[in-house]
Amino acid sequence: MKKFWNFIQNEDTSETELLFNGPISEDTWWGDEVTPALFRDELAKVSGNLTVWLNSPGGDVFAASQIYSMLKNHKGKVTVKIDGIAASAASVVAMAGDETLIAPTALMMIHDPSTCAMGNKADMEKAIILLDEVKESIINAYETKSHLSRNKIAKLMSDETWLNAKKAHEMGFVDGILFADKKMPVVPKEEEPDEEEKEDTLTAMTYSKSRNLSAFLSKVSASAESVTGTSIDQLEKRLALLKY
Repeated sequence: MKKFWNFIQNEDTSETELLFNGPISEDTWWGDEVTPALFRDELAKVSGNLTVWLNSPGGDVFAASQIYSMLKNHKGKVTVKIDGIAASAASVVAMAGDETLIAPTALMMIHDPSTCAMGNKADMEKAIILLDEVKESIINAYETKSHLSRNKIAKLMSDETWLNAKKAHEMGFVDGILFADKKMPVVPKEEEPDEEEKEDTLTAMTYSKSRNLSAFLSKVSASAESVTGTSIDQLEKRLALLKY
């Protein structure tokens, strides 16, 4: 088991800080009883307020979900500070903050989850149903924080949307920008389309550092290629490693 988090004591404030620097678990929490329990036990030792420093390209959807729930359940105030990138599953963790702040130079990215599946037609249909539900569960977290419509969020995910600090703040995904003299006023949200848009394709639960980097570079120079692919052993004996 490889820890992807670190609890430290801030010497200046005497408060506990939680550091996520890298993938939110390189291994799945599906069927893992040890790693989630260890994180829960360490979090339970924290009394009072907690600051979460977040710089991650994403990772395991189950880890992100459980961490989100554990942070939301924490008795003290949870402040999430995005200092680098909060992409994919890491953006779900960012939604757990009672207050979520982002550095002026940081980025947030949301997209459809993805997976690898194998088997016959029935197996593929089951995978699609699962991916639909996973996307809906992720939308729940974004909707609670941003108050955008589910239709709007679903479209942003399908478009693989990159948000700089100002845009993330304007859209309600964060509450403020770090180091600003005062919180910037929130710009009114855009008008919603009358008709719901249904995604033609679902790519649901894999997120890797290489895919994150490639997706970013493709926005900057049309030459970069997106790289996705994390094999899974099973889901109902066909799917297992589910990442976002």
